[in-house]
Order: sequence, then C-alpha cells, then structure tokens
Amino acid sequence: MARWAPFDAADCDPDPMVQFARWFDEGAVMVDREVVALVTSTPEGRPSARMVLLRHRDATSIGWYTNYESVKGRQLGANPHGAVLWYCEPLGRQVRFEGPVAPMRPDESDAYFAARPRGHQIGAHASLQSEPLTSRAELEARVSALEASFAGREVPRPAHWGGYRLTPTFVEFWQQRADRLHDRVWYTRVGDDWRIERHYP
Repeated sequence: MARWAPFDAADCDPDPMVQFARWFDEGAVMVDREVVALVTSTPEGRPSARMVLLRHRDATSIGWYTNYESVKGRQLGANPHGAVLWYCEPLGRQVRFEGPVAPMRPDESDAYFAARPRGHQIGAHASLQSEPLTSRAELEARVSALEASFAGREVPRPAHWGGYRLTPTFVEFWQQRADRLHDRVWYTRVGDDWRIERHYP
C-alpha cells in the first residue's frame, strides 16, 4: 500500500463500514491498529477525550469495553453520544465516527469478558475506575484479595463492566496528501441511506 495514496469519493464503497473495514485491514502495518480516541461530553457539552481499544466492529457499529461507572461511563449515561477517531500514521489516514452510543447486550459483554486474560478479568473487579486511589499498594492489595477469592473458579463479569457500541450517523475519511491538500470524504446518514461528499481539506 503506497503512503499517501489518492482518495476520492468515487473510490468509496457506498457503505462507510465496508470502507472502514478496507482501511482497517490495510492498517495492519500499524503497531496496534485497535487504538482509538474516544470523545464523550458532559450534559453541558464539555468534551472529554481518552484512548481506548476498538474491540467491536460489525455492519452497523463500532465499540469498546469499559467500566460503566468510570468518567466516560457516567458521561455516556447522561449524554449518550460520542465520537471516535482512528488514526493510521503509516498511511497518513484518519477516520472519524460520530453518533449515538448505547450499552451492548449483557450476553455480548459476557462473551467478551470470558475471552479476556484472567489478569484482565481480576483487574476489572479490582479497579474502581476514575475514583481516588491513595497508593499503588492499595490497588495491588485489592488484586491479591480478589485472586484469592476467585482461586479455583472462573471470574464472572462484574455488573459495572461491559461494552458500548457507537452507531454512526456521520463518518469522515481523511487521507493525507502533499502540501496539506488532503483528501476528505464525508458520509452523512440520511434516512436509510448515506450521502457521500468530498470536502475541502
């Protein structure tokens, strides 16, 4: 795949999720292509950003897993809309998703949690994500106590942990080009269809 390859609306699949799947596959040149920036906001519209791992992709949505009681979880509970940015530096590409966010079904979260390494499962129980912590020793003590508690048995998914899915109503594909004359293509949801437009860089 050539770096900074031209990209035009005529090159796009009619479905942005299919187009993203192509770019994601080509992003295998990255060290970790699942890393994305997730932006949520307060009911007052104050934004909050952090990096998460893109662990879910299907024909209509993208998603991640987290503690529902974290800052991002509380913000999504109050304002269930978000934005995700995927950046592929080696190919000079980024994709922006915007849309409503909803929790995944419990069975979906259960299945993903069961496939996680045991240490990650223990950590999901041990971490009171986003809450004050007096020391690293306090966290490690919680982990040790939980390891003893779950010894010899499977670790269940905690009720406060699970997945979210963002169903996009807007997607932008951005391809870096020389002299900052980048290629930008917007997909905007209109009813059951997608409107595709090229935009100025």
